[in-house]
Amino acid sequence: MRIAVAGATGNIGALTVAALERAGHEAVRISRSLGVDLATGAGLDDALAGVDAVVDAISAPPADREETVAYFGTTTRNLLAAGQRAGVRHHVLLSIAGLDRVRGNAHYAGKREQESLVAAGPVPWTIVPATQFHDFAEMVASWTEQDGVATIAPLLLQPIAPADVAAVLAEVAVGRPLGRHVDVAGPEPQDMVDMARRTHQARGRTVRLVPTWGGLFGPDMAGDVLLPGPDARIAPTTFDEWLATRR
Repeated sequence: MRIAVAGATGNIGALTVAALERAGHEAVRISRSLGVDLATGAGLDDALAGVDAVVDAISAPPADREETVAYFGTTTRNLLAAGQRAGVRHHVLLSIAGLDRVRGNAHYAGKREQESLVAAGPVPWTIVPATQFHDFAEMVASWTEQDGVATIAPLLLQPIAPADVAAVLAEVAVGRPLGRHVDVAGPEPQDMVDMARRTHQARGRTVRLVPTWGGLFGPDMAGDVLLPGPDARIAPTTFDEWLATRR
């Protein structure tokens, strides 16, 4: 099959391209750095010519709620419209588990906009909600790190390996549209502060972590808010196994 991947130069997008190609499919890379701009639609019709399915694994640049919703809305509308013109038979969107349980986060608001547009759109679809990735804690700590100190929220997560997310996206893309897929998650819950500490340790870095609620992650995200639903599909790679590859 010929499958386009939007966000192909990003973390999940690149892994999805690799998973598709290992399975013998032709992957079409969609990225602004490769000459296809989802925000304007430039190059999109040519990129989707002859494509059977599209995987949307894009992210949004840091911005406030209004800008994030506008960005995801514009890019999703352009991708859906171009997909309809090209006769794409399956639109696969990577989303977030527990999306409706978090209201104060700009990124979550943007992803809800994406989901609503895809579900009401002209192309048959599957939405794949995944939990946070194994590298999420390190990334969050990096946002506030200064002089060897970082604040980080004590979130309870059930993180998943990026490669496992990509494998699910590649599998779903070559199948029939499913509507809303069950949550996809890693095999075990983790404390985000401990995840960051262990990731830094694996990389040979010393960062003093200060557990703090605030910013993007308030107390409304505490407890089981970010955990997957009870019928979740559990991916195989543990955090320890992923961590061993970071050393």
